Amino acid sequence: MAAVVAVTLALSGCGGPATAQQAGSDGGAEVKTVRYQGSPNTVALVEVAEDLGYLGDVKLEWVSNTTSGPQSIQSVATDQTDIGGAFTGAVIKLIEAGAPVKAVINYYGEDNETFTGYYVEEGSPIRTARDLIGKKIAVNTLGAHHEAVITTHLKNSGLTPEEIKQVQLVVVPPNETEVALRKKQVDVGTLGGVLQDRALAEGGVRALFTDVGVIGGPFDAGQYVLRHDFLAKNPETSRTLVTGVAKAIEWQRSTPREQVIAKFEEIIAKRGRNESTEALKYWKSVGVASPGGRIQDTDFTRWADYLKSAGIITIITGDLDTSTLYTNEFNLLETPAPAATPKG
Repeated sequence: MAAVVAVTLALSGCGGPATAQQAGSDGGAEVKTVRYQGSPNTVALVEVAEDLGYLGDVKLEWVSNTTSGPQSIQSVATDQTDIGGAFTGAVIKLIEAGAPVKAVINYYGEDNETFTGYYVEEGSPIRTARDLIGKKIAVNTLGAHHEAVITTHLKNSGLTPEEIKQVQLVVVPPNETEVALRKKQVDVGTLGGVLQDRALAEGGVRALFTDVGVIGGPFDAGQYVLRHDFLAKNPETSRTLVTGVAKAIEWQRSTPREQVIAKFEEIIAKRGRNESTEALKYWKSVGVASPGGRIQDTDFTRWADYLKSAGIITIITGDLDTSTLYTNEFNLLETPAPAATPKG
């Protein structure tokens, strides 16, 4: 997801380079309202960026909620929204299928504090990858991050392609996964972030494996994308948006945990969507491995073999042409941003 570094931005607490009358590449005024999809009971990086003032005069317009990365980026491709994010493999698949989008910044990843675990009940007889044959694993969507990690784990553990096909992946909304596991509707539940920590605090579950353990070390796993026409017509708005997200990443990385959680609670309260903030207390880290979310070739190439072997992408020959997949041109954050003073 090799990239072009644009100009150096002198960083201050808030704001971006866009101005209300900035003209786009077609001579028209650039848009100042950016459409996006949110996720229930959680706060997206773009929302943090707006609340901290990092987007300047660019405003967000919430369209709907989604629990699926592929749906989020498909909405961008079909001009229902302007920015969306998904697992790297889903981004590759969409672009290789001809969608006019490009990855512009990493927005989620895994580290030793923030990762995805694949959990069974404490008393489950499932102990090894081979025990998963014929069992059900809850995932948030198919053909994305969780399926890639599960398939990689099964393959690394010696299962044949025929045996791997016998492990059933069941789509369950993330907020319902813990309940589905405890009610024995599935044998394994995929849990990450605050949902994972809440389940561990409740007790009675244990990790069978984790994505950090399978892939190894901290890594970035998903990117925000923008449409080609949006980037071309709104270059300054795009720079403000992407750089604002980069600042929000570094704000979360450098700000005391309690202050970050308080900011999340404040944002959820202000948007008024009848959501719960109970799980936010388990938040640990931003998870993004790269400084400012800057994308690297390896963010994409680490998944290429899996995607081809699984038949998720079939038109790629040879190596991935990463230049068609991502750009860092709109990320002007050269060095980590200082912790901001949240707006009141």
